[in-house]
Amino acid sequence: MTQNARPQKLTAEARKAALAKLSGWTEVSGRDAIVRKFTFKDFNEAFGFMTRAALVAEKMDHHPEWFNVYKTVEVTLSNHDAGGVTDLDIKLAEAMDRIAK
Repeated sequence: MTQNARPQKLTAEARKAALAKLSGWTEVSGRDAIVRKFTFKDFNEAFGFMTRAALVAEKMDHHPEWFNVYKTVEVTLSNHDAGGVTDLDIKLAEAMDRIAK
């Protein structure tokens, strides 16, 4: 992708196919976004996940919306420039799934 190229929003069919391959991710009602709640052993493990995921997100230049309370991290992914879920969201979701294992 060139610096000026905008990611393209996935079609409904492509988003559904991508979600079928992801574990625990669902569509957000009323919004073109996907969400997953990760639950860890404790705060330290949750924060470690967020730190590792942040490094990946920064390399991708694609940043999640997330909310952390103690041992849970709720992540919402959507590309604001594209107005919905893109391949970047799917790739970041896959990376987060790997990190959470």
